Amino acid sequence: MKHFCRIFVLLGLLISSGALFAQENASTVRVKLVTSAGDITLKLYPQKSPVTVKNFLAYVDSGFYNETIFHRVISNFMVQGGGFTTAMTEKESGEPIVNESRNKLHNIRGTIAMARTSEPDSATAQFFINQRSNLQLDWAPGKEGYTVFGEVEKGMGVVDFIATADTDTGLMVTNAGQRPFQDVPVEAIVIKKVVRIPGK
Repeated sequence: MKHFCRIFVLLGLLISSGALFAQENASTVRVKLVTSAGDITLKLYPQKSPVTVKNFLAYVDSGFYNETIFHRVISNFMVQGGGFTTAMTEKESGEPIVNESRNKLHNIRGTIAMARTSEPDSATAQFFINQRSNLQLDWAPGKEGYTVFGEVEKGMGVVDFIATADTDTGLMVTNAGQRPFQDVPVEAIVIKKVVRIPGK
């Protein structure tokens, strides 16, 4: 009888360990940005920013980000991309998502967050990587922030290199027509593709 009890306890531990592993694995999502400046590996936070991560991965899986550019680069601030093609034309994105900036994740150096307009719930596909800590972009009472949903796990040197790019005012074709954009890299920095990294 004791022998059977030990077997059941062992099985219970194995099942429990498997469940914990699956939970940890589900909360660890990684993607790779393959860019003309080098590769950037991102670790995403689906438990903290579920809507945002799901939205981002939908764009990743559809190939939306392939052959887009970092169209806004400000040294000692951030690099922004994911919305314009190499022809400087804005891509048609999906519906905007809810702002999750109250998730207690901070816009510190190396984090990735969703770009948006002045409307809190307006983020679609564009994102930015913080080159420095930008806590002024966090949520605060009376002020909606910018949703952090992951961090650079490998390749922060690539982000720093991108941030050194020479920039100028460039004419971009948006969905509302052609207009000038500031801080556009003179030489295009291309996001060749963004892919999921299989879990270990």
